[in-house]
Formats: sequence, structure tokens, C-alpha cells
Amino acid sequence: MVFSKKVLTATLSVILLGLGAYFIVIKGGLLTSGDSTQASTEAEEKPTESPLPVKVAPVQRGDLIITLKSPGEAVTKLHIVMKAEVTGRIISMNVKESQHVKKGAVLLELDDREHRLSLERNEADRLETLSKLLLEKRYAGLTEGSSAVNAEGQSALLEYDQISELYQKGMISQEEYENRSRELEVTLIESGAKKDEIMEAAQGLTQAEIAVKQARLTLEKTKIKAPFSGIITNLQVSPGENVSAGTELFTLVNIIRLQVHAKVLESEIGKMKVGREVDLKFSAYPDQVFKGEVQAISPIVNPEEKTCNVIIEMVNIGEAIKPGMHAEVEIAAEIYPDRLLVPQDAILTRSGRKLVFVVEEDRAKWKYIEVGLENEFFAEVLPTDDPGGGIEPGDQVLIDGHFTIAHDARVSVVK
Repeated sequence: MVFSKKVLTATLSVILLGLGAYFIVIKGGLLTSGDSTQASTEAEEKPTESPLPVKVAPVQRGDLIITLKSPGEAVTKLHIVMKAEVTGRIISMNVKESQHVKKGAVLLELDDREHRLSLERNEADRLETLSKLLLEKRYAGLTEGSSAVNAEGQSALLEYDQISELYQKGMISQEEYENRSRELEVTLIESGAKKDEIMEAAQGLTQAEIAVKQARLTLEKTKIKAPFSGIITNLQVSPGENVSAGTELFTLVNIIRLQVHAKVLESEIGKMKVGREVDLKFSAYPDQVFKGEVQAISPIVNPEEKTCNVIIEMVNIGEAIKPGMHAEVEIAAEIYPDRLLVPQDAILTRSGRKLVFVVEEDRAKWKYIEVGLENEFFAEVLPTDDPGGGIEPGDQVLIDGHFTIAHDARVSVVK
């Protein structure tokens, strides 16, 4: 009985030890397998290096332009206050405020009846004086003793009668008539016997012709014409109104071509050159840059402001700019040709040295550079002996997304 208990106890112990070993082996294997599977899953789920989005710009060779900024004001060089030159009543107005007109267009007409009558009176006086002169010349030609002179005078007199008749019929112009008649008058006077009488009559004719021209000019002034193409503004009269000489009628301005007067410090005036390109910015159009060109540089310095006027000419496309508008002027003061240029946005400073990131096969590689001359947008890159530096035209340098980037980081270029 005792033996049976001992055997039973031993048997139970063996069984318990076997079960313990079994669970240790099985569980251990399961744990090991689980750890291996988890490690494999973690390895599979570990993300690859994602490219960083960046923007780039090319390195290029070109002119580095150092600009000078100055305030300016737009003015028009074609601006005139139109005034009446003769007295009269306005019978026709062909203009209104802000109207565009062409050069030579009749803008306003005055009653011309009185001036037309004056012209007719002067024309009559002129014809009367001319008749007297012709009689004197005819007499001189008939009484001259010398046959040679008499023949020359008779020929000139005959031609004079012919051109007078042609002019009266409107078959030759006034200019043609006057030019030829003067030539014939000289011939007749030189060949005639009564030179003094003829000279006196000729002088009378000259005065009569001047009076006619004056009357004709006065008549023409009853029609107010545009001296240049432009815009009507500041209209001050109305149809039917009586005006006298000197009365202001309206203002005519042309703003297709404007000038901008910039004030440049006398210390900078030596950098200004006629023909240089100018960028113009107006507060009314903050996102737009207008182009101009230096037209002239004033030889006089303002003693109070210590500035000199620089006159810039611009084409006012669409007439967007109005005279009187203030401008921010950027003038190309110094030009350095054929420089290796990199955008200012690409330059970083690390450990006291300037560098840029260059894209090489989807990787950002930093390159140390030496910077020379600079303006607001570009910097000149100087040659360097640094083995880790140097860039070339055509290299794509990072200009955005590169402030915290590391050397050799993967990048993806975005527009």
C-alpha cells in the first residue's frame, strides 16, 4: 500500500514536470513566433523617406542692375487753356466735358458775319489799289522811249493782265498769283518811265494786301480748332454766349504720352543717364509696373532740397495714369553686364557662410557661394576654390521650402 502511494506520487510528479515542460516549450515557441511576426510587420510598416516639396529657380548669366528709388509726379507736356482770340457770339459748340477730340477738329464757332464783311471791304480796297497800279504800269510801258525796254515792259504788262484774270476766275492760287505778280512788278518798274509813281502805287497795294491777310486771319479765328489730339476738360462757356478776346473757353490735354518728374539727390545724379529704363509704380495700381525712359536731366539743383529733376517719359496705355498722380520711381542707376546671378530667395546663411541648395537627381545638395554685388532680387556669385561650393548657369536652386532642409534630402519640385 505504501509502495502504491509512492508510485502514484512519482507518477504524478513526472506528469506535472512533463506538462510544465510542454507548456514552456509551446508557449516559448508561440512568444518567439509572435515577436518575430510583430518585428516583421513593424519592418514592413516602417515608411520610406518622403520627398519634401520645394520651389526652384535657375542660375543664370545676365546684367545686374542697381536701381535708385525716388518719388515722382506725373505731368502732361501737352496742356493748353484754349482762349477766344476775337470777339463774337458762340453759335456752335462741338465739345463736351471729357470728350476726346482729334487734331484740327473744329471745337467751337463764333458768329463770323462782322469779320467776313471786314474781309470783303479790305478785298475791295485791294482791288481798287491794284487797278490804279495797273494803270500806272500801263502808262509807263506805253511812254518809255527805248524800244527794248518798251518791249520788255509790254510783255510783262501783258502777262500781268493774264495772271490777274486767271486769279479772278479762280484758275490759279493766291500764292501763285502773288509770287508771279511781284516778279512782274519789278520788271515793269525797272522798264517804266514813271518809277516813283509806280513805286508809290505798289506800296499802296502791299498795304492793301496786308490788310486783306489780316482780315482773313481774323475770320479764321472765329473757328476754334484743336492744335493737337486730346481730351476736353474744364469747359467754361455755353452756346449763345458772347465772348471777347482772351476769354477762357476750355482746357485741352493729351495724356497718351506723360512725363514723370522725379527728384534725385544731387549725390546720386552722376549715376543718371538719358535713355535708361525706369520702373514706375502708382498707388492707384499697386500690383502693376509701368515702364518709362529717362528723357532729360535738369542742369539745376534745388538748393533747399538738394535734389535735381530727372524727367522720365512714359506711354500711358489706356490713359490709366492721370496728371498729378504720385509715383514711386526706380531708375537703373548702375549696370554691371554678364554676371552669374542667383535669386536672393535662394541664399541661406549657416555657420556664418552663405550657401544655396542645388537640385541633383531629386536630392538637395548644398553649395557654398561667395556673393559679390547685389540688388533687391539677385546677387552676383563670385568664383570660388571651395571644393564643396560653386554653381553654374542652368543649375536649379531652391527658393522655397529650404530653410530647415538638410543636405542630401529628397525633394520634389512643385510649380
